[in-house]
Amino acid sequence: MRIHGVESGTENGLDRVIATVSWEDCDRPQREIYVERLQGAADGFWPNPNGFLLAAIVPAMHFGERRIQVEGSVCPDLRNGIFTVMQQLRKWYGPENHEPLSIEPTKGFSPPVPPKNRRVASFMSGGVDALTTLYVNRRDYPLNHPGSIKDGFIVHGIDVGGYENRDKNMGHFQLAIDALGDIAEDSHLNLVPLSTNFRFLVNSDELFALESHGAIFAGIAHMHSQHVTTSLLASTNNVDELMPWGSHPLLEPNYSSSDLQIRYDGAWMTRLDKLRHIVDWKPAMRNLRTCFHAFRSPDVLNCGKCEKCLRTMVELLVLGKLEQCEAFPYDDVTVEMIESLQGRPAHSVQLDTTSGFENPPTSLNSVVAVHWRGLVKLLRDVHRDDLADAIEAKLLEVKAHQAWLDESDWKGKIKRLDRKVTGGMLIKVKNFVQG
Repeated sequence: MRIHGVESGTENGLDRVIATVSWEDCDRPQREIYVERLQGAADGFWPNPNGFLLAAIVPAMHFGERRIQVEGSVCPDLRNGIFTVMQQLRKWYGPENHEPLSIEPTKGFSPPVPPKNRRVASFMSGGVDALTTLYVNRRDYPLNHPGSIKDGFIVHGIDVGGYENRDKNMGHFQLAIDALGDIAEDSHLNLVPLSTNFRFLVNSDELFALESHGAIFAGIAHMHSQHVTTSLLASTNNVDELMPWGSHPLLEPNYSSSDLQIRYDGAWMTRLDKLRHIVDWKPAMRNLRTCFHAFRSPDVLNCGKCEKCLRTMVELLVLGKLEQCEAFPYDDVTVEMIESLQGRPAHSVQLDTTSGFENPPTSLNSVVAVHWRGLVKLLRDVHRDDLADAIEAKLLEVKAHQAWLDESDWKGKIKRLDRKVTGGMLIKVKNFVQG
């Protein structure tokens, strides 16, 4: 792979950093990737080769590229971190599509010098994780402290828009900007709306979720490294719930360079811990945006029907705060809502799909099941046995489907045939002989 034509420019009056990606070892089309600043000020916005490298590293590895040649200079700290990430992904997901590749900057490896003044930014989707990162930072740091978050990046092309051949859903994105504007004003945050197509260099929700989204966020942050010295990425899971995932404390710090530190923030808190921090923050409860429905209506922050909306609503319910949260269309959760979830997860989105999600994504999987499992007892504690029973039934479906997946290879077929024909006698004999 070659990353070339690295430059800055303008399009329709917007500041833009651009590069062209050309594949060398697979038959994929050349394409331009970019980040553009939609409005507001964000000093130090520049076409950083480190950022473009991070956007492309996972797709390049996935499709068997033997190298990435990057126009410009690359930080040796980042190079070393990427080598660590490639090994970690290989350990998690196996050698197929995870062969390490070489990194070849045209101007060699050189550690950039950080700005003299420390400045902290964070990604500000409007969800529970991001808002808690901001809330805790404001609690712990005075506004004039160098560790106080100054800039909040909200990015079109991540959870809203960007799907090829689809409406860009700029109406909803503007609604999100307006909602975050309320929070930014209350917390004295400089909100920086951006747009990118980094996620769609390879149009796969699965690859984005499992392997690349931490790298993509870090790549966007690196485009501001002449001004920002630390960028926070809010944690997905707490330490006890960590599993292989595209955003992880074993990954994010490795996306740092000598001039920009990338931090995985908040892993000491569970999701309920995070909600407890922000449920009494009125701007957050007016503007919380957790929805996973990529094509939700432009006039609502949350669809109230997707898996993540329902999970967040149940979490607010057990905390006694759902009725006070203005961001959702419902002030209660019913058994029928829980039953609408798919206990048997849908097949993963295939590579290069352009369909996206027409309907709210309602599939449960092993990643989110851990969160639902923890809600059962809490629901019983608040006398919502109806919902607890419905969730337990769904979790049994997930468990049964996972067991089927675990036996879906040829060994699994032999085990199922053995159970059907001999009542499991062959497996019992094998275990006895080995035993």
